Amino acid sequence: MTVIALPRIRLGPAWRQPLAVAGLAIALAWIVIAIFAPLLAPHSSLAQSFPASQSPSWAHPFGTDELGRDVFSRVIDGSRVTLPIAVVLVALAATIGSTVGAVAGYFRGVADGVLMRLVDLVFAFPPIILAMVVAAVLGRGLFNAALAIVVVAWPSYARVARGLVLQVGDSEFVQSARLLGASSRRTLFRDVLPNVAGPILVLATLDLANAILLLSGLSFLGLGAQPPKAEWGSMVAEGTQYFQWWWIGTFPGLAIFTVVLAFNFLGDSLRDVFDPRTARRVEE
Repeated sequence: MTVIALPRIRLGPAWRQPLAVAGLAIALAWIVIAIFAPLLAPHSSLAQSFPASQSPSWAHPFGTDELGRDVFSRVIDGSRVTLPIAVVLVALAATIGSTVGAVAGYFRGVADGVLMRLVDLVFAFPPIILAMVVAAVLGRGLFNAALAIVVVAWPSYARVARGLVLQVGDSEFVQSARLLGASSRRTLFRDVLPNVAGPILVLATLDLANAILLLSGLSFLGLGAQPPKAEWGSMVAEGTQYFQWWWIGTFPGLAIFTVVLAFNFLGDSLRDVFDPRTARRVEE
């Protein structure tokens, strides 16, 4: 009988660090919870079928809220709101910002000046204040809150992408492509952007944590998710009204804390992978 040897998967030193393993494990756990939330939640997140304000017990591990809803089920259901929206809005912000930064860094001149002044204009305002203003103008709701976060988040990608494109644009292989007659668009998308994808991915991973915090913050202030929808930020806001029932806001807050911590750990690990200087320190 012929035995087929499966290839061994070898992880780099950065992915064998305790923080990287912890971040990956926590992030995967929350992703699984978000995917299988309807199967994992023991009760409906909207059902007011239980005694109000019960402390944590075997029947209700996270207790019940002021309306008799199971907090454990609401925390699980809230993952289906916070995580997918955060991923989508970070992807949008990364796409818009990277495109703007790449165009500014590649064509330079007037395009660079106009686009970077627009970036500086957005950077002039504190992110949470600007997000609050945009969300208030657009109106309350998760969709408008997500748009507000995209408006706040894209300039950081533009600035990073511009700096990287300026470096790559002066390299020999890009100059050779230009001399061989490749169009600017072809050179930008085929030769330049693939070489700046690594740092952008690191920034996007770290920005997932900021996006979750901003989204939860807007919902906490009443500008994001609206009752009775289960969303972690709005659940923490409900808990602040009932300090005597500590479990109502504590467990959604812990959910936010663990997800943000996981993506910060993953972002640091990705940075160690793509940055040769930190990679050498990790190997040592």
